[in-house]
Parts: sequence; structure tokens; C-alpha cells
Amino acid sequence: MNQDGPIACVPWFRVVAESPEWIVVSKAAPLIVHPSNGKSEPNLLQGIETLLCYEVANGMKAALINRLDRETSGLTLIAKTPTATRQLGRAMQRRQMHKEYTAIVYGHPAWEQTVCELPILRQGEVTETRIWLKQCIHPQGKKCRTEFRVLRRFTRNGEPFSIIRCIPLTGRTHQIRVHLATLGSPIVGDKIYGPSEDCYLEFIHKGWTSELETRLLLPRHALHACVLDFPFDEELIHTQDELSPDLEEFIAGADRE
Repeated sequence: MNQDGPIACVPWFRVVAESPEWIVVSKAAPLIVHPSNGKSEPNLLQGIETLLCYEVANGMKAALINRLDRETSGLTLIAKTPTATRQLGRAMQRRQMHKEYTAIVYGHPAWEQTVCELPILRQGEVTETRIWLKQCIHPQGKKCRTEFRVLRRFTRNGEPFSIIRCIPLTGRTHQIRVHLATLGSPIVGDKIYGPSEDCYLEFIHKGWTSELETRLLLPRHALHACVLDFPFDEELIHTQDELSPDLEEFIAGADRE
């Protein structure tokens, strides 16, 4: 783990499933899915176009269908053709895609299964905030629904943690992270909704430091997109991914029972 330096981009992804019309890959974290703010850094779309350079040379234009945060790892769907882009885009708009995530959270929830339906909006719309993209629970927010199920409880260095399966039935910004934090089970490594938003501001100004490592335990939030099902040409495509190695390593450090 890096000490006192900025978090490094990990330009890595693995092909999970592919057809002539689309490709599903599992991306590492932290890796942005497309160029952002004019910055020159590795991104998933660039990697896909390099991988499929022959198809690109013959007119293919890759289009991201679902977009994961930089620090969220896991399954991402990319269309290869205009026809696939339209068809998969419609499926996304009609909520015909099924997505599941695995999260590692602080604590042992009192529930085994629960549903959170609290509405979310950008915090800056209703109150001052130092973080423009931060979301919050608010009655004026957009409707949200996330299902949660505890997969495992464990301790690490005497501290309680849980592995949670998360099923978002809507697609709001930071939905899973906000809902879990509101339920009292923030995601490990979350710089915005974890111990303090000061962690995010410190990270932006100083990069990853030993102090942040002590507070957050992981250099990115422990959220992984593990299931992605989508309809295509009257067929339901199922894709599944194992938990990313860094999160597996965190769990492997659990105390012996």
C-alpha cells in the first residue's frame, strides 16, 4: 500500500463476457470509466478501444452503458454498435437490468435483510456543503429503493465488519453508499460517507497518507459490482464476477473465530 503519496490509477480490467454487439468487463479500482475534466489519465473506455483496436479501425465506436465510480470495482457493460447502444440504453432507461453489488461495511447490522427507500438529492441543493457531489437523504429528493442482505459478519483486529449484498432497484448517484451510511453501516474506505467528509478533502489536497490509511483502512471504498443481468435480442444475459483481490485480502485478514 502506498505511503504518503497520491492514490495510483490501476489501468486494469478483465473481459467477463463478449459478443459481436457488446462486451462486459470487470474493472479495477481506482479507474475512471471515461476521460474526465480534460485530465490525461488511463481510463476504461480507452482500454476497451485499445483491446478492440481492429474493430475500432473498422468503424466500431464503444459506448458505456452502465458507469461505475472511480473507486467502485466490478462489472461494466459496453456496447460495440449503434444498434446495441440503442437497445441496451432503452433497457437501462426501462430498468430492465438487474445489478447486484457486494459491500464491506463497518459494524454488525441488527437486521439480516432490509429495504431502504429514503429519497436522495445533491446536498448542495438544500444546504451548504464543501463537497459538490455529496448526496444526502431529503424529502425533496428522488425516489430510491435498495435491498440489503447480510452475507457474513466478522471481526478484524477486534473491530466488527459485515459483508452486505446490495441490490439497487433505482440508479441514483451514490445510492448504495448513502443508504448504507444512513442505516448506520457505512462502507469501509468511503471518504465522503464514512468517518468524516474531511477524509475526502484531505485526500484531494494531499493524496493518500498514512493518517488516512489509519482512519479509512482501505484506499478506496469497499464496493464491488458482482452481478449484471441485461436483456439483448430477446435473451437474458447473466454475468457474474468474483470479489476483487483487494477486498478479498481485507476479508482474509479476519480474526480467527
